[in-house]
Amino acid sequence: MRAQRVWKVNGAASIGQLQSRLDDLNKRLGQLEHQHPDSWKLEELRACALNLSREIDDLRCAEATATLSELLRK
Repeated sequence: MRAQRVWKVNGAASIGQLQSRLDDLNKRLGQLEHQHPDSWKLEELRACALNLSREIDDLRCAEATATLSELLRK
């Protein structure tokens, strides 16, 4: 079974919402590591967590770029 994304990130999702999802995912990952350290699902959850953290970084960078652009325009 391949890893599937359970959420879709769109323009309406805030960084706070994404961070909350990442926190929940990391919590679940910790539980699974404790209960079933050899589970094949661990790699899938890790991949999802990495993808989500990249999306959060992308949003933060986009916000910083927009802010800098606004400052430079003034």
